[in-house]
Amino acid sequence: MTVPLADKTLIKRMVFTNPLHFLSFGFGSGLMPKAPGTWGTIAAIPVWYGLSFLTLPYYLIATLALSIIGIGLCHYTAKKLGVHDHPGIVWDEICGYLITMIAIPATWQWALAGFFLFRFFDILKPWPIKWLDKKVHGGFGIMVDDLLAGGFALGILQATAWLL
Repeated sequence: MTVPLADKTLIKRMVFTNPLHFLSFGFGSGLMPKAPGTWGTIAAIPVWYGLSFLTLPYYLIATLALSIIGIGLCHYTAKKLGVHDHPGIVWDEICGYLITMIAIPATWQWALAGFFLFRFFDILKPWPIKWLDKKVHGGFGIMVDDLLAGGFALGILQATAWLL
């Protein structure tokens, strides 16, 4: 059974009663009426901060695991909603931000820089991100554009860190 998109009350109930939808909606941040992707990225900051205490290999393993899990989560929720990439599904933003912040110092300045760079690439979607966003479907299609946006942002943050 799919959920009518206009039924925001039903979607909210679905998110807060099913842990898989709760995760797909970024701990509920995807329910925000304006800019859910931005709110999902904000929800990613404490996740990143918690993981930042891990050594780099464990951080990478955690990010990879959360991204692989995200493919299934996003696919499941999108299927239940009957929409390929519902704006409220923001687990992909969380994983994209985690990629952005690989091996970046855990300071508020770097967190903010990573936030703005990730949102820039996630919104702009330069090639091949936009192409993949349109051509790849399912859970992987939902995730891939944000993972690549995170990679683009990571490249700039790493270059900046190296120059400093």
